[in-house]
Amino acid sequence: MSAVEALLAGPRGRRLLLEYALDAEQCVGVESQRDTLHSAVFRASYRVDVARGTGTVLFGPGAEEARRTVVTAKDVADRLSRVPLPEVTATALRSALEASVDSAWYWQEPDGKEVLLAAESVRGELRRIAEHVASSPHAQWWSTGLVAGDQWLVGWVDEGTDSLDAAVIAPTAAELLRDYRVRTVEEEERAARDRPVDPSANWSGWWWSTPPTRSSTRRLFDGTPAGLWFVEDSMGWNRAVSRPMDIPDGVRVYEVDGAQSWAQLCRQFPMEVTAQKRHDWYRATGWTGRWVIPDWPRVAERYDGVHLTVAGYLAAAGTPVAVDDDTASVIAGWAPDETYWLTDVATLEADGYRKWLCNNSVRHYSWVEDLAQ
Repeated sequence: MSAVEALLAGPRGRRLLLEYALDAEQCVGVESQRDTLHSAVFRASYRVDVARGTGTVLFGPGAEEARRTVVTAKDVADRLSRVPLPEVTATALRSALEASVDSAWYWQEPDGKEVLLAAESVRGELRRIAEHVASSPHAQWWSTGLVAGDQWLVGWVDEGTDSLDAAVIAPTAAELLRDYRVRTVEEEERAARDRPVDPSANWSGWWWSTPPTRSSTRRLFDGTPAGLWFVEDSMGWNRAVSRPMDIPDGVRVYEVDGAQSWAQLCRQFPMEVTAQKRHDWYRATGWTGRWVIPDWPRVAERYDGVHLTVAGYLAAAGTPVAVDDDTASVIAGWAPDETYWLTDVATLEADGYRKWLCNNSVRHYSWVEDLAQ
């Protein structure tokens, strides 16, 4: 799959392209605020949500006009076609990727924007933006594998906390995986007994497909770890600590660069999770059938870690990944460029401790000496 097709293939890639276009329009400016891409997307997605009974209540000046105005997917596509595309910057791509990751919700139906972006007319115009983004040197790292010499663990901390201990001290990977298997098997048995078989039933549970072990990411262009920026289902955290990890030569890492490689992992090491995942994943993807995830304790027998490339994330996260004719899986709860370590081969380095504080008004992380300041 080409870089352009990868960006268009999944909801996270399409959302990134939209966010990039919205930022581009704001940078170049428009003559009328009534004829903006932002306005068109808001009104069109609002009507999608209302039609499904999930729309928010509009009030205040202009609310009545917004409710009456009909904006279609074709209208949004037309506005997309007229957005000037400035030179791509690393900051712009990080901002668009952050927004896409933050809007990943796998416990409910896709929102109006996600539905809108899947429309054929809109996807057609997104291709122009995908070609523009994919040709940038700032996007080339998205398809690269693990950078073993530059891995950082990020831990989120409460205000006033100045220790990394709570964020990084944990049992061994083997202990975590053993307990995880017991809990997952027990939860599947309990869900099969207690939860309705109807996937559309109003039921929810643990929707992630991540291992329970430590994870790390590389640093970005400005020296900040990618794990600070890209978090699915974030809780609004803005205070973090990080430390570099020492990755030895010869480490065995499985690369997930798209749906096929994830499917192969599930095919080779399947763990049944149909009863506990079916309700959330049906709402998120619309697919019904048998669900599996990788059996992480078994994966750990062959691999030390599993790395998800940015391109793989954008193409496949949140989609029903076909494992066989009646079985699927979902990459859910992962972050782009994240590596989960299934053994203790990756260790924390003694030096390089960093504390980070985010200025939410401008979405910028700064390295600070004291988190309390």
